[in-house]
Amino acid sequence: EDSNYILNTFEFEREVIEWFAKLLNIDINKCWGYVTNGGTEGNMYGCLLGRECFPNGKLYYSKQTHYSVAKIVSMLRIEGKVIKEQPNGEIDYDDLIQKIKENNDPHPIIFANIGTTVTAAVDDIKIIQKKMTEAGYEREDYYIHSDAALSGMIIPFCDDPQPFDFADGADSVTISGHKVIGTKIPCGVVLAKKENVAMITHEIEYIAAHDKTITGSRNGHTPLMMWLGIKQYTYDQHKARIKYCIDNAQYAVDKFNEYGIKAWRNKNSTTVVFPKPSVEIINKWLLSTEGERSHLVICGHHKDKNQINIVIDDIVTDLRKRFK
Repeated sequence: EDSNYILNTFEFEREVIEWFAKLLNIDINKCWGYVTNGGTEGNMYGCLLGRECFPNGKLYYSKQTHYSVAKIVSMLRIEGKVIKEQPNGEIDYDDLIQKIKENNDPHPIIFANIGTTVTAAVDDIKIIQKKMTEAGYEREDYYIHSDAALSGMIIPFCDDPQPFDFADGADSVTISGHKVIGTKIPCGVVLAKKENVAMITHEIEYIAAHDKTITGSRNGHTPLMMWLGIKQYTYDQHKARIKYCIDNAQYAVDKFNEYGIKAWRNKNSTTVVFPKPSVEIINKWLLSTEGERSHLVICGHHKDKNQINIVIDDIVTDLRKRFK
């Protein structure tokens, strides 16, 4: 909202939030949001709201959750419980319910990954809610935050999207600006239900405004970058761009497998997972690596498959030497 400091980009920020409210299927009058410094701030905001709703609730998140959540647990002094993962990186739903029952937690705060860092796995919040109902919980008894930093700008444009937004049951959602959108400065957005945001609102007399954010003073340039990033394409153009990325990701998977290298990707994912190559190749192509697996993330700026082929050929040659 406006303050007595008139040099700002609030008008652009409002348009950004309105655009994301529509994308995430919530009435703009029933939500509130702002442009953040990135996914970590958005995740902290969601966890903070969950804690304010349920002060004694524990935070449940999978082993594949972004490393920022461990920091958030410490900073907000929330008791955290780590849940097992499935082989594809998705949360183990049965272990989630088991952990909640073991802790006899009347008001859990559930952290759903909507695109994990390594495999772009998505925790299905419809399955989570179904399991919670079977365990005897009413929907108002727990909080769900969707960390859609990676896939929040992918899934809504897919023909068969996994459930993760407000219409699907989320209480708050965060999306990064510097990933799929490609802003030049790290940033993001967080949206939450307005009735929950009201619990952390403070009136600040000297700026004549109500503060609902974590950081207070914020970068005025990032709302402009977010605005440009979303407004430069129509919905159909965003959809076509995402399809192009996914098609290229599937091309990369097929190419690896043609060479006898087991590669795969999750549903609606532009992240291609394959066996870890040598340190030289990892460093050459700046490959993100965890354990014995590495990944490529296919982006929308490729005009053809030439660069993809070059990278894959280099990785395959290296892996063949390694497993000879």
